[in-house]
Amino acid sequence: MAQPARHAIFGAVMGHDHDHAHAHAHGNGGGDRRRLALAAGLTAAFMGVEVVGGIVSGSLALLADAAHMLTDAASLGLALIAFRVTDRPADRRRTYGYHRFPVLAAFVNGLALLAIVGWIAVEAVHRLLAPTPVMGPAMAAIAAAGLVVNVAVFAILHGGSRENLNMRGAVLHVLGDLLGSVAALGAAGVILVTGWTPIDPILSLLVALLVLRSAWYLLRQAGHVLLEGAPGEIDPREVERVLGETVAGVRDVHHVHAWALSPERPMMSLHVTAAGDAEHDALAARVKAVLRERFGVDHATVQIEYGDACIDEAPATGHAGHAA
Repeated sequence: MAQPARHAIFGAVMGHDHDHAHAHAHGNGGGDRRRLALAAGLTAAFMGVEVVGGIVSGSLALLADAAHMLTDAASLGLALIAFRVTDRPADRRRTYGYHRFPVLAAFVNGLALLAIVGWIAVEAVHRLLAPTPVMGPAMAAIAAAGLVVNVAVFAILHGGSRENLNMRGAVLHVLGDLLGSVAALGAAGVILVTGWTPIDPILSLLVALLVLRSAWYLLRQAGHVLLEGAPGEIDPREVERVLGETVAGVRDVHHVHAWALSPERPMMSLHVTAAGDAEHDALAARVKAVLRERFGVDHATVQIEYGDACIDEAPATGHAGHAA
């Protein structure tokens, strides 16, 4: 059974009072934006250093990390734009506003991560087949500096929202950077001690695999939202059971559909067959109260029906049903 504590992550953020819901949903928006802006500045500044360092030292690990940081800087900028776009009010063409934009941005970030992984893999194989010289001291110094910067950026972003897919995507990007810096530093150490340069592309491939796992997770989460999948902790069958057992005046629950504008904004529509002469508005209010308290859904469209026929499956006659 879905528990209120577990559904707190979805929150009551999409009620009929859109202004109130919007303010609630973005209570941490200002803090997240400041974190993203600072992280983007640090990432962009050091990315240029790694590009120069990778070219000078001949290190694929540094160039791979620099390419990843370039994507990071772009993705962090996109995340900032997403926050701004989400603030735009609903209009006639987009009646739910722009809350889905950050999810779309997160999906794009995941695709960018896949492209980075492909480039690293191809270049690593090429260097394994035709090893190139690497300047260990320069590589070690730049990798160490990059590790410090990436740890700082990761710490900045890690303190932000855990449920916002865009913030999660940014954290995954920076985590990949951090792992890239660790790999580059390790490869530099091996090269300095042994002179064995194949360690550079080998560790780059290891980082690519780790980034691939993160990219797949992000794409799966964002794709689920974009495909109108049910929020992870909302089971339509459980909704039917709980409403049928706990709400007075409910005879049957059917046509339950659950989706989300974003992981923080679950939504639902359902049909409720009233028992006897249950009063429409009072029954709808009781159903919505349970959806809010038990499943964390504030924005629900409830179709109240009377009699045995579902209004969507039989011709409407008399007092067939009303939406609330």
